[in-house]
Amino acid sequence: METIEIDHLMRHLADMETPLEVAQLYQLSDLYGPKLSRFRQIWPHIPVERRRIILGFLLEIAESNFEVDLEPVFWTCITDTDAEVRTRSIEGLWESEDESLITPLLDMAKKDPVASVRAAAASALGRFVLLGELDRLPAEQQSFIEEALLTLIDSPEESVIVRRRAIEALACSSRKEVTAIIESAYGHEDRRMRVSAVFAMGRNLDRQWEPLLLDELHSHDAELRYEAARACGELELASAIPRLAELLGDPDREVQEASIWALGQIGGQTAHQILQAHLDAIDQDEEVLREAIEEALDEAILASGAVQFPLYEYETNAEPESSSWADDWLDGAMGGSADDGEDRFPDDLSH
Repeated sequence: METIEIDHLMRHLADMETPLEVAQLYQLSDLYGPKLSRFRQIWPHIPVERRRIILGFLLEIAESNFEVDLEPVFWTCITDTDAEVRTRSIEGLWESEDESLITPLLDMAKKDPVASVRAAAASALGRFVLLGELDRLPAEQQSFIEEALLTLIDSPEESVIVRRRAIEALACSSRKEVTAIIESAYGHEDRRMRVSAVFAMGRNLDRQWEPLLLDELHSHDAELRYEAARACGELELASAIPRLAELLGDPDREVQEASIWALGQIGGQTAHQILQAHLDAIDQDEEVLREAIEEALDEAILASGAVQFPLYEYETNAEPESSSWADDWLDGAMGGSADDGEDRFPDDLSH
């Protein structure tokens, strides 16, 4: 796309009287060189409400189409004057392993005037903590990130949402302080901290959390049941299978979906049979649930160590093996947090 074409596109995007055509946003993929320079010049002059809408659509495109490259756009927008645009831009870089992103994320986590942006930056740093654990980041850089997260966690004047995201980001670290941090969050008087603690237990990949997670599967709080189910899946806790089977009928749809996912991660003959029976029992018009169960059935086969096809040919006596959790996380889960998408449980973004 020549600069004249990017000018034409940007004028269209800036025109609040013209309906936004999502298909046109694909033209923002692969912006480099003069095109990117021109985008940077024009972008700040687009009305803020329009910028927010554009970033929202770009996030959806990035999550659904792996062939597009919108990183240059997200990189540009992390310095936007609007906090919502900055937050969405950080989220758009969820897959980036570019070490040059560490410095701006650290700066935003410490200094951004808006709590939601600091929280998003702290959450994004968790990806680099994990890279360090996998020996894919220099130990010095990993330690620097972890010290910054510890500072946020230990700052009593910091917003709860920022401290929560810092705890979640640090959870996969092998540092000795992590266990005590999770325990402290779990015993915190603020239920939101407890939710993040349960989320962190899953990321921590330590089976010491098994008794607590099994208890939380029975919580009266739907959000805690949801996070406990996810964490049981992360830890591949076969002991959770009976309760997860019960939660397939939970009144909360998201708890149902988390339980389906967890059974797929745990795998084995029992989990497979439970998922298959649930698939056979639900209505045909339950498309979302049916798709989730079918994906979980595929995961259950892989977790069992059996890869024969068709689907029902599997090793019935195979023990669940460790799944490639770290790679799966790096492929997309790291952008998540303890209440992603949970508008029913809004955080206090004060401070």
